[in-house]
Amino acid sequence: MAKRSALKSRGGARAAIGVSGAHAPRAKALPRTGRIEGLDAARGVAIVAMIAYHFCFDLRYFGVTHWDFEHDFRWLGARAAILSSFLLIAGISAVLANRQASPLAHWLRHIGVIALAALLVTAGSYLLFPRSFIWFGVLHAIAVSLLLARPLLPRPLLAALAGVAMIAAGLLYSNPLFDGRLLGWVGFMTAKPMTEDYVPLFPWMGVLLLGVALGHELVRTRFALLAPLARFPAALRLLGRHSLVVYLLHQPLMIGALWLLLAP
Repeated sequence: MAKRSALKSRGGARAAIGVSGAHAPRAKALPRTGRIEGLDAARGVAIVAMIAYHFCFDLRYFGVTHWDFEHDFRWLGARAAILSSFLLIAGISAVLANRQASPLAHWLRHIGVIALAALLVTAGSYLLFPRSFIWFGVLHAIAVSLLLARPLLPRPLLAALAGVAMIAAGLLYSNPLFDGRLLGWVGFMTAKPMTEDYVPLFPWMGVLLLGVALGHELVRTRFALLAPLARFPAALRLLGRHSLVVYLLHQPLMIGALWLLLAP
């Protein structure tokens, strides 16, 4: 599983590993003051779950445990749940960004930050795992998915239908044509490649598109679903506001600390 993020959100409009400020001239703009604390808290919960998962993964890396992350359904389910939460939040945040009606250049700049972070993850993972480095992980998937999803941001029904179709296609279809890195980022591989994190567009962009549909529903209901999360500890909300930085730093810090404690 990837070593994972999100950008700071103003009025809830920046991505959770996500992005902000898509321009939508026909959309009603949201106010630029305040924050949606429930969304920050949800992102913080996802960050804590990711850190816990990666800590367990690191313990195996140092030989402390022998957990089977690749085949045990419990670990696979945990990974899917954590990854889905980040992608859903990224889709929700993209909707809020779109409603801010900020300039397109501002939106593209934040996607560029995510893409740069993805390249840093690729470089760092290559140093640690040269045979199984991350060439298309969660940050890569979010950056590309947000670019492709932009036309659907103001269209929740179409986004939901496309999301379900992408998830179904990604789970049900495979073809050897997609087994190399040239096309493997799309999905449809016949077997999971040797990499520490693999998040292809099919099916995972479909989850982000479901987040787009969910984002519209949250706006319609004034974020009532997230209101209980706003009462979570302030530390979780703080993590959620700085999740991209936490994502980039947590693995180097944990691996370094474990190396100091466990290395002979």
